Amino acid sequence: MKEIKAYVHRSRVADVIAALKASPAWGSAAKARGHNLAIYLVKGSLLPLDDDERHYSLDLGDEVVNEYKLELLCEDADVDALLAAIAGAARTGQPQAGWITVVDVDRAFPVA
Repeated sequence: MKEIKAYVHRSRVADVIAALKASPAWGSAAKARGHNLAIYLVKGSLLPLDDDERHYSLDLGDEVVNEYKLELLCEDADVDALLAAIAGAARTGQPQAGWITVVDVDRAFPVA
């Protein structure tokens, strides 16, 4: 099992979610429940796409951008298809429009 984490611009997050759900790796409703997609609004250091994304944080003492962090658990066989869906939908045309990481998960237990 793997955990995919992606940091994407706020203007791209809806398209990323739609692309994930449209991916063949997302599969049936029963399989999708196993993916455990979580979405968080975070302050980050991506380059702003426009002036609306520019914010200054007094707490951090620097410019920040509101971006979204997605976390997704999936089977090893689904990683490449899900990565392609995220990368394609998150694209902004900038040289660096976000980050995607994949890590191994030793064990995962559903709460029943």
